[in-house]
Amino acid sequence: MSGLQVVFLIVAVVTLFSGVMVVASRKMMHSALWLIMTLLGVAILFATLQAGFFAIVQVLVYIGAISILIIFTLMLTRRVMDEETTQVIKGWWLPALMAVILFGLLAGLLATWEDFQGMLNELPADVENLAAFGTALVNPAGYVIPFEVASILLLAALVGAIYIAMERKEKAE
Repeated sequence: MSGLQVVFLIVAVVTLFSGVMVVASRKMMHSALWLIMTLLGVAILFATLQAGFFAIVQVLVYIGAISILIIFTLMLTRRVMDEETTQVIKGWWLPALMAVILFGLLAGLLATWEDFQGMLNELPADVENLAAFGTALVNPAGYVIPFEVASILLLAALVGAIYIAMERKEKAE
């Protein structure tokens, strides 16, 4: 086993643990911080898979923008952070059991796939592939609509958080 594979396995375990902690934390701010750790682990996994562009996008977009937006909305809506009531669903064990079963089924399916054990070829450092990807991102027939929908959703979340924060401030006075 090479050093890169060892790093990949360690980062994968830390990323999985962080992902579990995102949904297992009782405080929303802690969940947001665990989410940042999870997304950083995914960026490192992209880097170990020689997908540097995706690693940079993961850090800039998901950690640098979306996670910080989540933290800002949590800070603006302190009412949610101050709640001392439990935020755990009563029947949490059923979705957890279903997730474990689904994971087992997917792992079994991948184990029967003959190319799963093979080594990946290096991605070409071809500028044409990156240019085609960039064109697909801004092409109306490509991925521009999902990005616009995501931006509208994030803007609505920010406006909603500001509205809730202002409403609480007015009630306090």
